Amino acid sequence: MSKAAGLIVRLGLRPHPEGGHYREIFRSTGHVKAGQGRRSAMTLIYFLLRKGERSLFHRVLSDEIWHHCEGAPLRLITLSPNLKDKRTVSLGSLRGRTAPVAVVPAGYWQAAETRGAYTLVACAVAPGFDFKDFQMVRDNPRASANLRKTHPTLIKLID
Repeated sequence: MSKAAGLIVRLGLRPHPEGGHYREIFRSTGHVKAGQGRRSAMTLIYFLLRKGERSLFHRVLSDEIWHHCEGAPLRLITLSPNLKDKRTVSLGSLRGRTAPVAVVPAGYWQAAETRGAYTLVACAVAPGFDFKDFQMVRDNPRASANLRKTHPTLIKLID
């Protein structure tokens, strides 16, 4: 069994709609009133991508903080809500050009792919994650068409 397959079993991960595997490991009991309604103050998940898997472009209506746990570096791409401003971060151990933590602001489009056999991260969302606040770019025809036009090299991260 590969290290990634072992982690999927050990951590109880299941497929995520954006790609990869995840499991929620914390949801705060405290709540906040957010623009999208009442939400848990914070949530935290494990998220794993194996070689060949991608986290396809999606967005949430809360800030998200990615923390590298183990495995290969992760390429995290963010696009501003209007899809014009692109930022690429290499998430990994604190050496070279990688950093262990990256922030995706609320409403930004994001996608990721591992640079090796697998990458395990933890993602904290505040206000807490709710699938009501989650949107795949492929489900937004206008954003999808705009992304295909303005960033043709990223088409593989749409569907």
